[in-house]
Amino acid sequence: MNVLVKIVVALIIGFVCHQSEAQNKHNIIVTVKNANSNEGKMFIALYKTESSFLNTTYKAVKSEIKDNQCTITFEDIPDGIYAVSIFHDENNNGKLDSNFFGIPKEDYGCSNNAKGFMGPPKWEDAKFQLNKNESLTIKL
Repeated sequence: MNVLVKIVVALIIGFVCHQSEAQNKHNIIVTVKNANSNEGKMFIALYKTESSFLNTTYKAVKSEIKDNQCTITFEDIPDGIYAVSIFHDENNNGKLDSNFFGIPKEDYGCSNNAKGFMGPPKWEDAKFQLNKNESLTIKL
């Protein structure tokens, strides 16, 4: 009986591990257009929850800018709901500069070209469902 229980447990663990590996994964191609210049870098972040949006990134990339635009790819991203935010760090100091009132001095954007009103864009406006390869264009 003890051997039978061990075999059943091993089969269940094997099945669960196989199912988690078989989860669909996709690529998200993000193209950012209309940068003010080719100076500095473009910071592009992917978020997977509303609570982490604009706080804790799931994945992040810095990109060079050519012809006032850039394109990056997030690879092997599981099915789910995500949002992307970007900012153009023109002075290359590694942060989004803002004025005394907290209004950004450097260009920024989000997936779905979501815009904030009296604050940053909302998760509800920026989120998208990922269940296939996706191409996003964000205009600054």
